[in-house]
Amino acid sequence: MWVCQKCGREFAKKNQAHYCGKAPETVQDYIQSQPAENKIVFTQMASILKNSLSDINERILWSMPYYERNGKTLSFSACKKHISFYVGAQAIKKFAPELQEFQTVKNAIYFPYEKELPETLIENIARWRFC
Repeated sequence: MWVCQKCGREFAKKNQAHYCGKAPETVQDYIQSQPAENKIVFTQMASILKNSLSDINERILWSMPYYERNGKTLSFSACKKHISFYVGAQAIKKFAPELQEFQTVKNAIYFPYEKELPETLIENIARWRFC
C-alpha cells in the first residue's frame, strides 16, 4: 500500500498517478491542470477528437477526458512521459501496421510528448471506432 504525501489517498501501486484534490469538471479544466509544456498536446488531442465527428459527447469520466457516441468510447490521459490514448483492443489490432512506431498495451496507445501527435491516425481511429 502506498500513501500520497500530498493528499493522503492510499493506492496499491507505489507512486500511482492521480489527482490530488478536486477532479476536473470539464476537458478544458483537465487541460489547464497539466504542465505548461504539455498543454498544447492535450489541446491538440481534444481538438482532433471533437473535430473527427460532429455529434460526439465530450465529458470527464474517471478524472480524464472521455468521448462517447452510440455507446462507443475513447479517452485519453496524462502520464509522465506520454499521453495514453484508450482506444480498445480491437482498434489496436485493426491499426497495428500504423502503430508500429508507438508503444501499445492491451487497450491503449502511448504517444510520447516529444513526438508530434499523428493527427491523421488519431482521426482515422476515432472515425473507425465511432462508426
